Amino acid sequence: MATGEASARQIANREIVLTRVLEAPRELVFRAWAESVHVGHWWGPAGFRTTTYEMDVRPGGVWRFVMHGPDGRDYKNKIVFNDVVNNERLAYTHSDEDDKPNQFEAVVTFEEEGNGARTKLSLRSIFPTTPERDRVVREYGAIDGGKQMLEGLAHYLSKLEHSPAPSPKESFVLTRVIDAPPDSVFKAWTDPERLKHWWGPSGCEVGTCKVDLRPGGSFLYSMRMPNAPEMWGKFVYQEITPPERLVFVSSFADSHGNVMRHPFNATWPMETLNTVTFAKEFGKTRLTLLAVPIHATPQELKSFGEGKVYLEKGLAGTFDQLAEYLGKR
Repeated sequence: MATGEASARQIANREIVLTRVLEAPRELVFRAWAESVHVGHWWGPAGFRTTTYEMDVRPGGVWRFVMHGPDGRDYKNKIVFNDVVNNERLAYTHSDEDDKPNQFEAVVTFEEEGNGARTKLSLRSIFPTTPERDRVVREYGAIDGGKQMLEGLAHYLSKLEHSPAPSPKESFVLTRVIDAPPDSVFKAWTDPERLKHWWGPSGCEVGTCKVDLRPGGSFLYSMRMPNAPEMWGKFVYQEITPPERLVFVSSFADSHGNVMRHPFNATWPMETLNTVTFAKEFGKTRLTLLAVPIHATPQELKSFGEGKVYLEKGLAGTFDQLAEYLGKR
């Protein structure tokens, strides 16, 4: 017993434990922590921004990201997940990109409270030695920074609570086999000189076409339909894995890239999360697009569900133009 108590004291001397009760159900808190579309909105101390380059939440999966400090410095990070129990627990090893010298183990637990309306979140970080823990607290402000991060999570969750997660009927999926290898199809989706030849509904002319291909970067474009005013659209990239996967948030925009309402539908969702995959299939590419509204009101989700037939028609024409363009090349 004495040996066990001594061992527990030794661990306590090299760990940091933060706990917070969050006014959100456990499933939502877990998603906010484990999905790249959410985590970039709150991760890090106050004043920091986070750019995700890769996020694979499963045992052995890796999350690579950069934290951008308010002083302009960038901090490269890598997390390797050791254990993942949906809605209950995440265990991982956190390190610099080169795995040293700031490596530590962390365990996050999610416990239901208040008949499921609240969640008790505990973040336990265990360092190799007591001096290493003390150094991280002293040099990086780990305790205060951790508290600020959980405050940011609480604020983000308060917004998510008013944006119901869409059901499968409110998502949209379109698949097309393109007679070109994934590398060529991926380049057509990411090179501005190629995008302008096929992007947009049938009959649409693309004018301005600017691409900043990086997580956090954007694709800003203008388009004009016959007998219609000029419109603008925007992607904000979340994940880029060439030539396999693109994840981005799409929206209508103005010429400066500010998010705007749909010009012809005042209840259309402001933003949509899109996941595009490029799968090799007998020398061709199976292209799949999954679109899900985010931060949408019930009325916006209803409009999206009712408008999927028009969305399918427009994107099918876009994919036809992509196939024709790659066929010419």
